[in-house]
Amino acid sequence: MVRLQPLTRSSLVAPAAWCKHPRHLKQIHAFLFRHGLHHTNLWLATLISLCSRLTLPRYARRVFDSVSHPDVLVYTAMIKLQAGAGPQAYADAVDLYLAMQRTGHVRPDSFVFPALLKSVSSVPDISLGKAIHAQILRFGHQSDPYVQNAVMNMYAKCGEIFLAHQLFERLPEKALADWNSMISAYCRLGDLTAARRLFKLMPRTNEVSWTTMVSGYAKSGDLETAREMFDQMPERNVVSWNAMLSAYAHEDRDEEALGLFKKMLGTTIWPDETTLVTVISVCAKRADPELAGWLVRLLEDNEIALNCFVRTAMLDMYAKCGCLEAARRIFDCMQERNSVSWNAMIAGYAKNGDVDTAKELFDKMPEKNVVSWNSMIAGYAQNGHCETALELFKEMTTVKELKPDELTMASVFSACGHLGILDLANWAQNYVKINKVKLCISGYNAMIHMCARCGSMEESRKVFEEMSVKDVISYNALIAGFAAHGQAPEVLRLLSTMQEVGVEPDRITFIGVLTACSHAGLVDEGRRVFESIKTPSVDHYACLVDLLGRAGRLEEAQKLIKEMPFEPHAGIYGALLNACRTHKAVKLGEFVAGKLFMLEPNNSGNYVLLSNIYADAKRWDDVEKVRQMMRNNGMQKTTACSWVECGGKVHRFIVGDQSHPQSAEIYKLLGELTNKMRSLGYEPDKNWSLRDVEDEEKGELMGVHSERLAIAFGLIVCSPGSSAPIRVVKNLRVCGDCHFAIKIISKIVRKEIIVRDNTRFHHFKDVLMDARMSNYQRIKQTPAFYIFAPVRELLYEAIAVKEKLAILAKGNSATVPGF
Repeated sequence: MVRLQPLTRSSLVAPAAWCKHPRHLKQIHAFLFRHGLHHTNLWLATLISLCSRLTLPRYARRVFDSVSHPDVLVYTAMIKLQAGAGPQAYADAVDLYLAMQRTGHVRPDSFVFPALLKSVSSVPDISLGKAIHAQILRFGHQSDPYVQNAVMNMYAKCGEIFLAHQLFERLPEKALADWNSMISAYCRLGDLTAARRLFKLMPRTNEVSWTTMVSGYAKSGDLETAREMFDQMPERNVVSWNAMLSAYAHEDRDEEALGLFKKMLGTTIWPDETTLVTVISVCAKRADPELAGWLVRLLEDNEIALNCFVRTAMLDMYAKCGCLEAARRIFDCMQERNSVSWNAMIAGYAKNGDVDTAKELFDKMPEKNVVSWNSMIAGYAQNGHCETALELFKEMTTVKELKPDELTMASVFSACGHLGILDLANWAQNYVKINKVKLCISGYNAMIHMCARCGSMEESRKVFEEMSVKDVISYNALIAGFAAHGQAPEVLRLLSTMQEVGVEPDRITFIGVLTACSHAGLVDEGRRVFESIKTPSVDHYACLVDLLGRAGRLEEAQKLIKEMPFEPHAGIYGALLNACRTHKAVKLGEFVAGKLFMLEPNNSGNYVLLSNIYADAKRWDDVEKVRQMMRNNGMQKTTACSWVECGGKVHRFIVGDQSHPQSAEIYKLLGELTNKMRSLGYEPDKNWSLRDVEDEEKGELMGVHSERLAIAFGLIVCSPGSSAPIRVVKNLRVCGDCHFAIKIISKIVRKEIIVRDNTRFHHFKDVLMDARMSNYQRIKQTPAFYIFAPVRELLYEAIAVKEKLAILAKGNSATVPGF
């Protein structure tokens, strides 16, 4: 316990200087009670001022409410506290002033108005500001230099720069603070010419004047001029250094920020909390453990004290660098943890895939804010636990004090898009509308992407068209959606529109356009797009390789890889390996797979593709060798899984799955559909079976692939007479036999079926087809099949015409019972 002198205000000044914790404040308050001073306005005003320093507004309010007859000192202290609490508390500051006026005996002094004007400026509210200006004139405080400066600042921050400048020009004596206020006002408005003109007219300058100019140029993006001003400064303080460091950090010029920090360490100016947090944030952004280690050693060698904010920044840095043990050590050693510390640790675990530990911390967190919920929801969404993310979001909406923001909805949109469930996407959109969640351009872009991923390009386009401002990401989201849905003409039209409205296509734009051309077999169009790219990246070459590979032009694809100015990456060889599978190019596939095994030794997908190539060629011994390699390397093939939504619940299926409660109905319907398909001439293409088993067993295995089970379930639970399509999502590619079978099923049941696999959407609706698999194979063996889509469709139609009447005669109009 610190001894406090009893009777004079000056005796309380020294304890006030060391009052840095709520318990110190309570000691002082207890002292006032013991000595009967707890009703003395002088001491209570001091107590409220201390509450302001410690950011304890509730405690201050209780102290204020305990005062029976507050005087101007008490009112001023309370108004200052509210003014410092930000825009949300400005109404409270005004209410206090009005309450003071209503007393009839408390006359405001000149100390009240600067605080009151500061509060109004934070909103800003020009009408209220003018009313307060009138009050200043009424009480005769217009000549006070501090009040004059506050009025001038108020007009400037409320956008009335002309009135502010008029007041400035009328000042009989302009103090240095007045010059600095006007320069700051022009810098805030971005009028650096006016700011520079005033700066040159100043009779004298100080660090504030120079730092204001440095910050002004930095915020306008002119870092070169900002650095020139910084280098010309006759004297610098820590705020000047922080302004330049923050400018570099904000513009992602990390090397210059770190170089400037090293230069600062060579001066007499010592880094403060803001400096360290900025530099640590730069290191966190780089996610470089070596850089993080260098900074920590530097802090230790210079014996720099670390407070709660700096430790939190270090915790965040370690977490982003993947050093979770070091982050947790800092977290566990922190005597005082704020919400930022908790959120940084939760986000660190979530981003590194440890959502269980993140959830443990989240549950232990004493007071959760929106950021806490956002970190946890994003963690689940980013790690594939999308249903859990949506459940947590629904739980969040039940907390009255919380309101989901744009970041929350971005994670929700991502989770809905991953699941591909249109009903969930509609629910998320409706939530935004009903609860009036404010979205900026990035939020709407995420919504476009979600709707596209959930299979509704109509809704994606609607969101896009309703946006008042669109950026390149908006176009990219819509282009990627149309590309995934196989609508290449729409993609090409969007690219043309971008160029017409002056939106410059970027790397992602051209990837989307080339992908659309690849899926549609538009080789010539794809080549023209590729040639229009000024500086194509390695990813653009990968798209062109995929385009040529899908079209069967394997030699051209190989030549492109040899001649391109980049070292081929896994994406390029992966596209070529897929083409080798499609076109049964075993020898080339072996070569390409070898390259991929070196580039991605732990990617099981490459081994599976080579195994499939061998299976197509009936080289079962080689299939077993590849599978043995996978076992030796501890790899497992990703299990194919399909899902469909019903009644707000996601139902999942794997091949041959019999765990579903309605399995008996599902298999019964599949049997009926298979019989109907066979009556139309369908026979399973056993080349898609990748196991060395008898033909009959191959057909049985293919008939219970996960997507067929999901479709059958969807048909069972859909409302009779409903026109809504059956929507199925699969985590891997749909095999060729299932693709053909689903066409026939769609025709039989007279219902649209939409299947999203891991590459694109497949729409099945009113398809005119030849159910004879032998004819399909004949088409596929025709070289023109791989040339481009229009020729392919003509070939389909030519062969189908011969048997169209026969198919119809066999009862094509009949349906499965119940449809």
